[in-house]
Amino acid sequence: MTIKTVATRPFEGQKPGTSGLRKKVSVFQQPHYLENFVQSIFDALGGIAGKTLVLGGDGRYHNREAVQIILKMAAANGAARVLVGQGGLLSTPAVSAVIRKYGTSGGIVLSASHNPGGPDGDFGIKYNIDNGGPAPEKVTEAIYARSLQISEYRIIDAPDVDIDVIGDSTLAGMQVAVIDPVSDYAELMASLFDFAAIRAWFAAGHTACFDAMHAISGPYAIRLLEQTLGAPRGTVINGTPLPDFGGGHPDPNPAYATELIDRMSAADAPDFGGASDGDADRNMIVGRNLVVSPSDSLAILAANATLVPAYAGGLKGVARSMPTSCAVDAVAKQLGIAAYETPTGWKFFGNLLDAGKVTLCGEESYGTGSDHVREKDGLWAVLCWLNLLAATGKTVNRIVEEHWARFGRHFYSRHDFEGIATERADALMAALRGKLATLPGQTLHGLRVVSADDFAYTDPIDGSVSTKQGVRVVFDGGSRVVYRLSGTGTEGATLRVYLERYQPDSAQHGVPTQQALLDLIAISRELADIAGHTGLTEPTVVT
Repeated sequence: MTIKTVATRPFEGQKPGTSGLRKKVSVFQQPHYLENFVQSIFDALGGIAGKTLVLGGDGRYHNREAVQIILKMAAANGAARVLVGQGGLLSTPAVSAVIRKYGTSGGIVLSASHNPGGPDGDFGIKYNIDNGGPAPEKVTEAIYARSLQISEYRIIDAPDVDIDVIGDSTLAGMQVAVIDPVSDYAELMASLFDFAAIRAWFAAGHTACFDAMHAISGPYAIRLLEQTLGAPRGTVINGTPLPDFGGGHPDPNPAYATELIDRMSAADAPDFGGASDGDADRNMIVGRNLVVSPSDSLAILAANATLVPAYAGGLKGVARSMPTSCAVDAVAKQLGIAAYETPTGWKFFGNLLDAGKVTLCGEESYGTGSDHVREKDGLWAVLCWLNLLAATGKTVNRIVEEHWARFGRHFYSRHDFEGIATERADALMAALRGKLATLPGQTLHGLRVVSADDFAYTDPIDGSVSTKQGVRVVFDGGSRVVYRLSGTGTEGATLRVYLERYQPDSAQHGVPTQQALLDLIAISRELADIAGHTGLTEPTVVT
């Protein structure tokens, strides 16, 4: 085995987004492309000599090849040890759990999360720091800066490592530990929840359906739900991870998890439905003929957290991303705890969690989590809900309805306009920002604007500042329209429009969501002139 130093040149566009670097598979398959980015990570960290890293991904197309390249580069750069999931598999929350349990220097996650897979699909890579969470902006900016200057990378010339057999081996002096991808995570879950109560709930004849969407959550859900908690075999559907996710789109929302939605709408629907995404960090919770909005799910978990053993002593605080509905704020106010509003991106919760300021956090894009790891965690959310069902004896629907009766309902929806030319999307946002100063005091479709701004965030822990995090327009009574461009796509731009209306009157809680938001929908289209800027008259996806 010899260390090769390979000459290279920078690639344009290796700037990590909110969740790392995501591009089409064909981009990552270019000679030197992945290697450049990995070497840039190592260099930005000041080298990895003597360090221990975690490595794994969601099993999407190109995952195994990338694992081999990264192992050989880690060895060439002097790493002492790499913990890699068997078969190159590790869910994103499991990577965080393993980093934290074993005290490693960090880890590399191979995933494009909820984006499609396969040869024509997407691939992604991100670095998680030693707290188990996504690298903060100061680290990702350093990685990007290095990617613009890189002139060489180091790699071992050696045969591939056998990553399918659990156990230890060496690669040019570096220890490679192939680990069970599920065990450490399952052990952590058992320490958080009342597994005995959930077992009793299933034993009493209750049923559930969990859609793993042919993604990484399948092995975790089968181990925990079926093998540990006694859910009937077949509770987990689409449970085998596939490189192309079975040709589906591994995004747990009603538009893509259609098999689950159909089951939960049937006359003989299970008592509980759940789904997770490509890398198992997102979740969707479903009752009978009821999809629980992620914003409501976060609020309901906060309101009922003391029913879960890990949170029996109460919550330190809660946090949500700015576009997420204010439902959890209402809970925090009644509980007398702090509520924080951050930019979109899980990395912004890391400092709050590490400082002990919050216990639960979440964002509207089907992500919720707690201080047990530093990533959002799809299966954790499912287990939380099962714990609530077991502890209360209530249905999903009843828990939601009682929550609305107690706190009021925050009608909420996200309208996505996808595949917009980047320059058109940028022009739309620039035009919106140009209107902000004149909006307060105006009345639009009968609603009076009380404030309008471009959200900026000053981290209360380290003082770092993040600007241009989304345009907010707030009306009397708390209704909101929020605009931002997504940072998770790989082609063009996606404009996300978030709509929220607070309704305290329980007699109005049964109104269909889109009907309750009709005036806000009209305002959002006209104010931003979406059709004029993009040519799109209707959203691509509504959730």
